[in-house]
Amino acid sequence: MKHFFTLLRHEIRALLISPATYIATVLFLGLMGFVFQDLLVGYVREARDTSPAVDFFKLFWLPVFFLAPLLTMRSLAEERRLGTIETLMTTPVTTAEVILAKFTAAYGFYLVLWLSTTSFHALLFHFAKNPQVLDPGPLIGGYAFVALSGLMFIASGIFASALTRSQLVAGLLTLTISFVFTIGFRYLDGFAVFQGDPDSFRATIVDHIQIFRHAEDFVSGVIDTRAPVLYLTATGLLLFLAMLALDARAVRN
Repeated sequence: MKHFFTLLRHEIRALLISPATYIATVLFLGLMGFVFQDLLVGYVREARDTSPAVDFFKLFWLPVFFLAPLLTMRSLAEERRLGTIETLMTTPVTTAEVILAKFTAAYGFYLVLWLSTTSFHALLFHFAKNPQVLDPGPLIGGYAFVALSGLMFIASGIFASALTRSQLVAGLLTLTISFVFTIGFRYLDGFAVFQGDPDSFRATIVDHIQIFRHAEDFVSGVIDTRAPVLYLTATGLLLFLAMLALDARAVRN
């Protein structure tokens, strides 16, 4: 891994000069700012027992659908289209170093964008002068969930980008994978084949992959070790598949 940090610096520079990065930033801050403002209007109209952070993190999936594709679709697809990935692979770097550098750069930027939303809560606390609106429990749990689940969403984008030369196809494939992980898995337990004995293997698996439930648990302060195992395992598997896809292309070329 001696070339990892050199590659990582290159990937960070590539992200900073990419228009997609700035589009993702504007869309993310605009959307999450609107969501937070709309939540506060709802709290003003109707008093609630929960803090705004609880409802804020329930909508984690909204930015995921465009943030993960925009931050990752260029990473490998564009290099393959330009032919620079073949040149890169002839240098003394490993496939793992290339994949991990691209993943780390995109994931780091993903975290920076989410951490910028802490300013929303800080401003609310500054003007409300009420410690009840800044309950630290949901905030810590919510950001912990975002950081953990973001590993899997960004890894899915790196995997999708390794499969194609087209940024558009990579972006659409990442969106599809993110949709299946969040919305698709949510409705699995509605199918008859997964109903019946709640202790059965199929029902247990479906119960473990309910991402919305993980978000609610983290925000509520319930930390189930099965959730980190799921996200870390899925992240490792997706990055491994991305390495296989990159190696397979290199062999064919």
